Amino acid sequence: MASDLSLGEFEQLVLLAVLRCGEDAYGMAVRRTLHERTGRDAAIGAVYATLDRLEDKGLVRSGERGGDASRGGRAKRWFHVTAAGLRALRNAEQRLAAMREGLELA
Repeated sequence: MASDLSLGEFEQLVLLAVLRCGEDAYGMAVRRTLHERTGRDAAIGAVYATLDRLEDKGLVRSGERGGDASRGGRAKRWFHVTAAGLRALRNAEQRLAAMREGLELA
C-alpha cells in the first residue's frame, strides 16, 4: 500500500511543493516553490526525477496541458498529489512526531 511507503526528505518537500502550487504544479513551479520556501536550489532534473519516482509509487499523477506560443506550442506536464500521497505525507509527519516526542532540540 502506498501509504506505507517511506518518504525521503526531498520527496516530502516535492510533494508539499506540488500541493502548494495547486493547479500550477508544473516542474519549474515546483522547483521555484522549493527554492522560495526552503532556500534549496534543486536542479530541475532532480525535481523531475523525484516527481517521476513519486508517480511510480502512486503518490502523484501527471497529465499534459496545451502549450502556448511562448513554448512553441509544446504541452506542459502538470502534477497532482493523489490520496495515497496525502496519506504518505501524514504518515511521514506522524513518524517524525513520534521520534521527536519527549526530546528537546536545543
